[in-house]
Parts: sequence; structure tokens; C-alpha cells
Amino acid sequence: MTALFRMTDVVKHFRVERGVVHAVDGVSLDVAPAEILGLVGESGCGKSTLARLAVRIYAPNSGKIELDGTDITAMGRRELRPHRTRMQMIFQDPFASFNPRATAGRIIEEPLIVHARGDAKERKDRVRWLMDKVGLPPEAAARYPHEFSGGQRQRIGIARALALSPSLIVCDEPVSALDVSIRAQVINLLMKLRADLDVSYIFISHDLSVVAHMADRIAVMYLGKIVELADRQTLWRAPLHPYTRALMSSIPTAGIGGKRAALPLRNVDPPSPLAPPTGCRFHTRCPHAEAICSAQEPPLRAIGSDARKVACHLVTETASDALPVWSSENAATKRTISTS
Repeated sequence: MTALFRMTDVVKHFRVERGVVHAVDGVSLDVAPAEILGLVGESGCGKSTLARLAVRIYAPNSGKIELDGTDITAMGRRELRPHRTRMQMIFQDPFASFNPRATAGRIIEEPLIVHARGDAKERKDRVRWLMDKVGLPPEAAARYPHEFSGGQRQRIGIARALALSPSLIVCDEPVSALDVSIRAQVINLLMKLRADLDVSYIFISHDLSVVAHMADRIAVMYLGKIVELADRQTLWRAPLHPYTRALMSSIPTAGIGGKRAALPLRNVDPPSPLAPPTGCRFHTRCPHAEAICSAQEPPLRAIGSDARKVACHLVTETASDALPVWSSENAATKRTISTS
């Protein structure tokens, strides 16, 4: 199947007073129609920068971004305008992205006005339909953002993102600021909308258990790079990259999958993106690191026959494609990580 969205070797650096921040450093990924691609990683790994690159809020320093086969990498504002209707974004803090002087109805209607969709009556009908779709009563259209709860504000943000019937929605930590019960409601809403409208998501989170619940495939990001990419079941059953294992071992025992064996790291804090390590960027924290890890950067390469990819020198592929269930033995004692 042809990819709806594709990034190829995308790089985004920011010049600051102390040097250059390597926010995104050569990321390649794709999203199929009606697919949910989860993107996980620690705070500061580049997830939000990648989100803004995907919808072209930021322009990349290099690389290629394609939407439905069209190269949008170097498009200017006017040229990009018709493509923006096909890709929208849901922000972590919806309140910060709303005009506090605009009503909920006006906030949802604004994309329709900007892109000249319909007359006043058609837009009003569309807003009413969208509010019903996200579970908001019609009378809420006359209220202002401060009059809503956090979960209700996020529903307004979702309705606004859906206003132009996009093919791709980038969700940048859309539930991290919500209470657990409200978080579940918003996740279920997003899943229902995907089924009803055939929309694709890039769902970004630092919480692997949330992503594992809803994503079809999961990409794990560390210090500006993708270190592992696999379908949800494969990644959850047998994570291969040491960083993925460390992330999964940090999930509370009440989460999906039960207790994971802890993977002790050599350093708790990640290196600065102002001065990323040479070779594998995780080698300064990895308990399995060898000489090659600091000397040579591992490519993101295919492992096995299930379209998973891993960027680790210590992951070996054998004739068998059977993947092991992660245990305390192979998480804590084995130096070479094998797919057999």
C-alpha cells in the first residue's frame, strides 16, 4: 500500500546562543492510510519538533517530507496552503492554542472560514455536526474556553482538527495533561473517529502503555533519532533496543503486560542535544555498550521478516525469526541481544 505520509532523512537543527541543538537528526518514517503510528521517547528527544515538521510548522534543514506522494518539503506558505487542509494537529495544551476571546463554536469554525468552506449556514451546520461527533452538546458552542474542563477543551481541539476532513492528524501528547479517567475517554474518542472517518494519526507520547493500547506500529525516538520501529504486538512482546527495554521497564506494574524486569542504566540523565555523543547516541547510558558503540553510528536496519527495524550494533539476526519474550535473564545478563 502506498504511504499517505513519508519522511526521509529529515533533519532539524536550531541555532542557540550556546551552539546548535540537534533536535531531529535524520529521521525516516511513513504512515499508511487509516494507520496509527505511535511515537514514544523521553522528554527532549525531539518528538514535538518532529510533530511540527510533519505539518510543516517548521521547515526542515534537509531531508524530504511527502504527503500522498507530493513533495511538500520546500513549499512556501502560499503553495502549501491547499495541502494544509489534509494535515492537522492536536496540541498537548488546547487552552494555549485557543483564542480566549472566541467561543467554542468560533474556534471550531475558524478553519472553515480561513479556507473558505461553505456559507455561514453550512459552516454552522458543520460545527454542530463536529461538536456532536466529539461528544459536546450544541449549547456549548456559545461558551468560552475558560468555561470548559480540560477534557472538554481537548474535545474542542479535536473537533477543530477534524473541521477540514484531513487525512492525517498529528497528536502531540494530547492526553498527557488529563486525569486518567478523562484520558481514557479521549483515547476511545480518537479510536472511534479513526474507525468512522478513516483518518491516520501520528500519536506522540512519552507513555508507552498509552501508545501500545492504540497504535498499529510504534517508533521509539532517542535524542533526535529513531532507534526502533515495529508493529505494536512485536515491540511489546520482544523489545530489542536497550533503550526500548529501559522505557518498558519504567512502566508501572499496573500497566499493560504486567511487571517488566528493570534495565539498569549507566547514567540516569540523557546527554544534551547540544553535544550528542558520537556513534550510538545511547551508548553513554547503555549497560551493554561495547567499543563499536561509541565509534560507529548504527544504521536503522530491518531485523527478521516482520518489517521491524532496530538501530543497535548488538542486535543480531539468526536464521530463526522467532522473537523471545523479554525476561529478567535476557534483560539483565545478556550482552548481545538476539532475535533467536
